[in-house]
Amino acid sequence: MNRLAFAFVFVLLLVAACNDIPREKERAETNALFFDYKIRGDERDSTVTIYLQYKIGGPNGPAAHLEKPAQVQLDDEIIPAGSAKVTGTYYEIQKSSDSFLGKHTITFTGPDRKEYSEDFVYRPFKLRTRIPSIVHRSELTFDFEGLGPEDYIRVVATDTSFASRDINEIDTLEHNRLVIPAAKASNLVDGPIILLLSKEIEKPVRNGTPARGRIVVSYGLQREFELKSTTPSK
Repeated sequence: MNRLAFAFVFVLLLVAACNDIPREKERAETNALFFDYKIRGDERDSTVTIYLQYKIGGPNGPAAHLEKPAQVQLDDEIIPAGSAKVTGTYYEIQKSSDSFLGKHTITFTGPDRKEYSEDFVYRPFKLRTRIPSIVHRSELTFDFEGLGPEDYIRVVATDTSFASRDINEIDTLEHNRLVIPAAKASNLVDGPIILLLSKEIEKPVRNGTPARGRIVVSYGLQREFELKSTTPSK
C-alpha cells in the first residue's frame, strides 16, 4: 500500500472513531446519570442559589453536557446551562430569598425524553437571640425560630489565635434552643469571635436513574462579637 492510500485509510478510521464518541457519551449520560442537586441560602444574601449537575457514573464522575431535548426546570421554569473549566456543565438559577420559602420541584428531562421530578422544601431558620457586641465568658444560650422540637445545627466559632482549638461540631437543639457550656467556650481565646450557625439536610433523590443521586438543602447565618473573661460591672 503506497503512502497516499495509507493516509486515506487512516483518515477514514479516524473520522469513524470520532463519530462513535458522541453516541457512546450519549448512552452513558442517559443510562448512568447521578443527580447532584444543591440548594444554598444564607442570611446575608438576598438570593437562594439552586445549583444542579448530572454526573456520569456517580458523584465523582464528570459532569455531563446534555443536548436537546434534554432540559432542566425549576417549578416549570427552564434553567439555562452554564460551563466552567473545573466543574464542567452545570445548571444554576437564583431566586429571591423572600419569596422562595416552601415547596419546590426540579424536573429533569433526559435525552430520551423521560422526565424525573424531585420535590424539596426550603425552610430557613432565624436567630431570635440578640448577641451584644461584647460577650462575657459564661454559658452561651441561643434561641432560634423555624427549627424542629429536636433538631441540630453545625456550630463553628473561631477566634484570632492559631493555637486555640476553636469550636466546630454539630450540636443538638431542644425546643429551638442551643446551649454552649462555659467549658466548651474555653476553646476560644478572648477577642474577636466569628460565629457560624448552619443547617444542612442531605437526602437521596427519590426519582432518579440507577446511578441514584442526592439533594442537599443548606442555610446559614453569621454573627461577630468580642469575647471577654472579665465579669460585667454592676
